[in-house]
Amino acid sequence: MLNRRHALTALAASVVMLSGFPAFALDKSAFSQAAFDAAMKAGKSVLIDVSAPWCPTCKAQAPILSELAKQPRFKNLVVFNVDFDSQKDALRGFKAQQQSTLIVFKGGAEMGRSVGDTNKASIEALLARAI
Repeated sequence: MLNRRHALTALAASVVMLSGFPAFALDKSAFSQAAFDAAMKAGKSVLIDVSAPWCPTCKAQAPILSELAKQPRFKNLVVFNVDFDSQKDALRGFKAQQQSTLIVFKGGAEMGRSVGDTNKASIEALLARAI
């Protein structure tokens, strides 16, 4: 029999899991040119995620990226989110013409990009180019 305490505990756990609790999400930083330049200068592996909150493809990419981020080989990948609607200078700088664009860098050089991809295997292969 389910008592009130068990029901509330189960409800709280469900809310935490569905709310995008940080332990289950990809750690993205909002893009800034200074932070990107510092990562490039330091030779970091970087993913640029161009997205928009209204984009269904971006929403489909998000759980794939979060799942891949849990893999130990991607733990040092620095991820910057470029907002498609408000960061037009960054879009021009990266020559990104649409949302759902993923661009990877390693050692200061672009290693690959994809647009509109929601296939886990090909996104994983793209990220692997950066490590």
